[in-house]
Amino acid sequence: MSQTQTVRASVLHGAKDLRVEERTLPALAPSDILVSVKSTGLCGSDLHYFSHFRNGDILVREPLTLGHESAGIVTAVGPAVTHLQPGDAVALEVGLPCNECHLCRAGRYNICRAMRFRSSAKSLPHAQGTLQDLIAHPAHLAHKLPQGLSLEMGALAEPLSVALHAGDRAGLPPVLSAAQTQQEAAGPTVVVLGAGAVGLLCCAVAKVRGAGKVVVADINADRVAWAQEKGFADTGVVVPMKRPEGIEAKLAFAQEVAALLGAAKTKGGDVVGDVDVTFECTGVESCLQAAIYATQPGGRVLIIGMGNPIQTLPISAASLKEVDLVGVFRYAHTYPRVIELLASDNPHLPPVRELITHRYESLDSIPEAFAMAGRVKDDDDKLVLKVVVNM
Repeated sequence: MSQTQTVRASVLHGAKDLRVEERTLPALAPSDILVSVKSTGLCGSDLHYFSHFRNGDILVREPLTLGHESAGIVTAVGPAVTHLQPGDAVALEVGLPCNECHLCRAGRYNICRAMRFRSSAKSLPHAQGTLQDLIAHPAHLAHKLPQGLSLEMGALAEPLSVALHAGDRAGLPPVLSAAQTQQEAAGPTVVVLGAGAVGLLCCAVAKVRGAGKVVVADINADRVAWAQEKGFADTGVVVPMKRPEGIEAKLAFAQEVAALLGAAKTKGGDVVGDVDVTFECTGVESCLQAAIYATQPGGRVLIIGMGNPIQTLPISAASLKEVDLVGVFRYAHTYPRVIELLASDNPHLPPVRELITHRYESLDSIPEAFAMAGRVKDDDDKLVLKVVVNM
């Protein structure tokens, strides 16, 4: 396809200022495909951009289309593309690395310094996101969905990739086969701090990768209860709502939370005890402090949540216990495995499709979708976990 094409896109011009506009797509490059975007999940970073026109220290400097958890249908392919054809359903991996630096050559393209990530304002010009009718995308970053796997699950492959990559960085065992039992696996004890969508997906990854016990913790009791009821966690801890002042009081509170985690009991009456791996998914200072205290000597803390960039940590506690503090940034080489897992009906995988709690249709509904994504519960007292825009 050599001709340009006009499409409709949702464009952010300021805090909570979304407008549906037309834009022109460039001619399709030989190695690109054109995708009709059908399903996009709204992420916490998208919500920050929508609400504040920034994400932490990253400021939006030009009109930006949000959305990066996406799947759609191929409508056209460039002449160099041989593995995809019009009509194929695909999940889009939307990070665009340079493919030339030493990090890319080493397979760690997720931390490429020249990475352009759709819906992020870090690079300029910004890499426009997927909340538009059609998008041109490199074919090698579009992953074909097997027949029977929904486009919504294709969109969920993006946040599940974050969780799977975190599992890789944690050194969790391989995914259990359908024939294996959790008891046979007898894997590590895992704590997940934060029961939002990514935290719950980290629970799911821990479960399917043979964790012996999975503990979820959050300040929201309903989310903790939901995680246990749906099989994402073996037990849960509701973190007390405290706001201590001063470093000593904050560290004392973190130790209190760590003690609650270790003393928690599963339904069978087993005490959680020593924690091998802690996934910190909140970005909250007290949670990262608690993660260090809760993790046993030789364990690992996975830093997933993007919170305050400057935090006070009990670093001596980590050093004396040789607790590894491991950064997690997006994902690399996860999409094929995630898609295989989602399509496998693996009995160890919790019902991740139930994370999608609210659905909206069309570009015009996107402001309403973002408003819902910023809530804990809807007007019917239903938990808001993952909001998806289907088009």
